[in-house]
Amino acid sequence: MSQQDVFLETIPVGKLGVIALKSSEALGEKVNNYLVDWRSGRDNEHTATIAFQGYQRDTFLVESQCPRFGTGEGKGVINESVRGYDLYILLDVTNYSIEYTVRGHKNHMSPDDHFQDLKRIIGAVGGKARRITVIMPYLYESRQDKRTTRESLDCAMALQELYSMGVDSVITFDAHEPKVQNAIPLKTFETIKPTYQFIKALLRNVPDIRMTPDKMMIVSPDEGAMGRSIYFGNVLGLDIGMFYKRRDYTKVVGGRNPIIAHEYLGADLKGKDVIILDDMISSGDSILEVARELRKRGAGRIFCCATFGLFTDGLARFDEAYKEHVFDKVVTTNLIYQTPELLEREYYINADMSKYIALLIDTLNHDFSISEFLDPTDRIHKILEKYGQTT
Repeated sequence: MSQQDVFLETIPVGKLGVIALKSSEALGEKVNNYLVDWRSGRDNEHTATIAFQGYQRDTFLVESQCPRFGTGEGKGVINESVRGYDLYILLDVTNYSIEYTVRGHKNHMSPDDHFQDLKRIIGAVGGKARRITVIMPYLYESRQDKRTTRESLDCAMALQELYSMGVDSVITFDAHEPKVQNAIPLKTFETIKPTYQFIKALLRNVPDIRMTPDKMMIVSPDEGAMGRSIYFGNVLGLDIGMFYKRRDYTKVVGGRNPIIAHEYLGADLKGKDVIILDDMISSGDSILEVARELRKRGAGRIFCCATFGLFTDGLARFDEAYKEHVFDKVVTTNLIYQTPELLEREYYINADMSKYIALLIDTLNHDFSISEFLDPTDRIHKILEKYGQTT
């Protein structure tokens, strides 16, 4: 029995509804299109019963908005009933392209503004939904996950606040520090790595790539990224290297200790293609410095893969580095806002996550386990076989 048939043997948790906040409208449209297509193709005697009422619809998107007053204050509004719905709220807290007006002045929305709008929409639901799942690809304040001096624990406080408002579960991607879920030990918190999508994107866009031990290595840009690099390397059967950031702990620049040098630990990588794997590209200083160090050590092609392409200082340094042949490709996901300029770059590869999110929503709505999405090892092996990448 196929998964599609299995779904029809179970009653949905509730009528499915997807609220894509303005920050994630484009991603929400793609997710919705997959859901509409899949469910319109499921047709048997069960879909006509009351338990499957509203199962097949033209759209699963629930119209909502967060208008603002002249002072900058706002409110959340949902324009249709969501009583009894199984709701999935999708947002991108890093989308700086959205503006709002305060006394005639234009402001770009910050992560704080996006998080506040999320709470407004949850407040507008008013406890009427059967279940609320927040899909927040870039976890709000995830880089402020631990306390080293007298400072706030923003991510932990945000998670506790969401669950106190009635959220049942939070789904995020490649959390900077997954241990932050210790703040809500009795609640559902899932962090998903886009390993499968990275492999798929590289195989589709680099025809002559060889993901075999004699042709490729995985390199972690720092000790913090070793976990995801080890998983990536083990699944592909590749050797793993690591760079250690030597910092000057006597100084603080821009809120952090400056990096003195990148020290490499690992096997000889001369002539091998290298995948640099990280959770995010912020300014790009670190990943480009690692790429330069790899070039010095005789690496072949260099592919920079990161879940979130923030590019906080723009693309100029990446353009320059590409011209200097520092790297060959940059792969990031569409989980967060992507500028039109980024999508036009010759060196850029977009790893589309919309189908993955739609699969998560469809599966959870039927109360099925999502373990195969949390550990996509079997799916990775299948795509490697499809592209003839097995040794």
